[in-house]
This record gives sequence, structure tokens and C-alpha cells, in this order.
Amino acid sequence: MAINLQKGQKIDLKKSSGSTLNEFCVGVNWGAIEKKAFFGLSKSATQVDLDLSCIMIDSANKVADYLYSPQYKPDFLAKYGLAPGKLVSKTGSLRHSGDDRAGDSGGDDGLDNEVISVNLGTVDSSITQIFFFLNNVGAEDFSQIPYAKIRMYEGTPTKVKEVFASYNVSAEAQFSGKKALIMGKLYKKDNEWKFNAIGDPTEDTFLGQTIQRIVKSYL
Repeated sequence: MAINLQKGQKIDLKKSSGSTLNEFCVGVNWGAIEKKAFFGLSKSATQVDLDLSCIMIDSANKVADYLYSPQYKPDFLAKYGLAPGKLVSKTGSLRHSGDDRAGDSGGDDGLDNEVISVNLGTVDSSITQIFFFLNNVGAEDFSQIPYAKIRMYEGTPTKVKEVFASYNVSAEAQFSGKKALIMGKLYKKDNEWKFNAIGDPTEDTFLGQTIQRIVKSYL
């Protein structure tokens, strides 16, 4: 049975069988914004473009690698000291499925909109933390987006075999004005990988600001 995580909860990657979760997907699923129209007789949906990204932190607390969308303009990234976006990590241990610019309309379809595939066995040994976060490139904030779920599962980006753990952030008034979410992190402790559900919303309007925030306040 999958673990339903709460904000701040930390778990190891041991399955009920006793084996360790080593190759898995970290997926994020979110809903389009639906509004009733024509006196409640129909619905209209506003597409939501969120970007799932991650940064890999080494033992010296430096950003050693990253995955984020190649669609970000290189000259704008450079203002934050960031390199152009890419979808595969240096060792190939993490791979991003690519952009989804819409979100789910008509309810949760059971599949994640953006997925990062992880092979912990090939992560560079110097990496001690991997942060996963969302940035909204649209005008909406997270008080309007009906849900944003992060989950870890065995399978592929297009086929879920078995869900290990999930964490759901639902639309709440306290998220008004919040344009980014630091969802969670994988971290190494005593040479074993664990996961922490963070779930912190921020006012960041650009990915570079979120990365700076993580480096300054979460390491």
C-alpha cells in the first residue's frame, strides 16, 4: 500500500518486501483550473503550465547538476548564473519527460504530467540531496490550481506499476500569491537515501529565484 505523506514527513525507501526502492519515477500531476459557465450548466477549463525541475546538491552544499526545461531563455537564465536547461543529468541517472503545458482537464487522469526518472545506483557519489520543485509560468497562483501531487512509483513515465509514496497539495487560500512550490527532496543519510515531503509555497516568479531560495534556506 502506498504511503500518503504529510507535510514535513520523512521516510526511507524500504518497500514492504524489505527491498530498497532504487529505480523509480518522481512524477507531478496537477489539474487545470475549471470554472462553471452558463449558470452552472457547463464548465470551462484554463490550462496550467507548471514546470517540474530538480537540482542536485553535493557534499559541499553546491549545485552539482540540475534538470529543468530547455524552453527557458538562456539569456534570462544567465542573469541568475544558470546554464541552459536540459532533460538528462550528467551521469544519466535522472531523466525528465519534458514539458506539459496544460494540466489535467475534467479531473485526475491517473498519469503524471511531468516525470523525472531516477536511478539512485548511478547518481554521482558526491550528490547528497536532490530537490524537486514546481514553477508556474502562467498568471495563476497555487490557490487557484485544484491540486498538485508528487509521487514516487515503480514503472515508466507512461505506465505506473506500483506507487510507493504520494504527497498532495490541494488549493488553499494560504497559497494566494504563491507561484512556486518546493515539493520535496531525496537526501542521503548514513549512506542510505530517504525522502522528505517539503510542500513549501513561495512567491518566486522564476525558476532562478527558487533555486537561489533552496541554496540559501534549505541546505
